[in-house]
Amino acid sequence: MSEPVITGEAVALDLQPATFASRAVSGLIDLLIQGGALLVVVLSVGSAASGLDDAAQAAVGLVASLAVVVGYPLVLETATRGRTVGKLTMGLRTVRDDGGPIRFRQALVRALLEVVEVWALSGSPALISSLASARGKRLGDHLAGTYVVRERGAAPRSLPPMMPWPLEGWAQVADIGRIPDHLAISVRQFLGRAPSMHVQSRAAMAYALAGDISSYVAPAPPPGTPPEAYLSAVLAERRRRDEVRLARDAALVARLTGRARA
Repeated sequence: MSEPVITGEAVALDLQPATFASRAVSGLIDLLIQGGALLVVVLSVGSAASGLDDAAQAAVGLVASLAVVVGYPLVLETATRGRTVGKLTMGLRTVRDDGGPIRFRQALVRALLEVVEVWALSGSPALISSLASARGKRLGDHLAGTYVVRERGAAPRSLPPMMPWPLEGWAQVADIGRIPDHLAISVRQFLGRAPSMHVQSRAAMAYALAGDISSYVAPAPPPGTPPEAYLSAVLAERRRRDEVRLARDAALVARLTGRARA
């Protein structure tokens, strides 16, 4: 049984790493799409650049090919937070190591390494790395801090931290920076274990974690705020903002898709 993953937004998920077979089928689907796109690009470039010399045609063709090979996974995984056509078909998604949604940086690293792993070396490094990793990571995943999970069937295992109502107004206007994943995980795990902890240990840990979190949050909470309430408010607000951002991104993708079809 896999261990639960605590996301950067402090949600505990039972994320199952994708099987090698499902990743292979997903990758094959994407490769077929990219191969078709490359064929179209090569034919188009050959026709459009017919007046250029051989070196110029080769340069234009190389740039156009890289745009397809790198651009396809980069654009899709950034816009959909971790899915390509192949992954969507197989019910998979690329996530960060902490279970949170990937962003442009992670998608770019994975796309660039794919050029070497999959295209230049025929997939051998990706195959070896995936088989050697408990989470099926290829080299691009190791460098990007990501892995592929089975999205279908993943379900919440515990409730996320709730927003203490006295801190709701403060949290909405607070500046919450990028809290390191390991710190968010520690806080989430502490909040889950707190009711069963010894009173003194609970208070000491809450105080220490609140001090660590305070480096990434401004302004400070209202005077007299209990450390546990402060921690819960920060993670709850961080999760709310991430949900709003994801919903906004999904709406943008839907609008762009609608315009493209029109």
